[in-house]
Amino acid sequence: MTDWTAQKQILEARLQELDKNLHKIEDRLEEPHTKDLEDFSIETEDTEVMESLGNAGLKEIEMINAALQRIKDGTYGECQKCGDDILPERLAVVPFTPLCRNCAREV
Repeated sequence: MTDWTAQKQILEARLQELDKNLHKIEDRLEEPHTKDLEDFSIETEDTEVMESLGNAGLKEIEMINAALQRIKDGTYGECQKCGDDILPERLAVVPFTPLCRNCAREV
């Protein structure tokens, strides 16, 4: 059985970073908007970008939580589709990935 302590720490650190970033996004989205039409247009675009970043962050949090659960379950590092081992190099780059390289290509 592989010791995934380092990967768990990486995932938990990323989770904290995302949580902090999402709180910043929430704070920014709750700021009052200007009444100037030109500035309001720019703020609307900024809001859309911030919401998109927030949604991406939420998706990553979901994937990290799933990876942490796989660590607990003892299935981390196994492809959730074919059951083969996920290469350590892949996990180093995308530590929350549930799929091996071959299965990820098929998606």
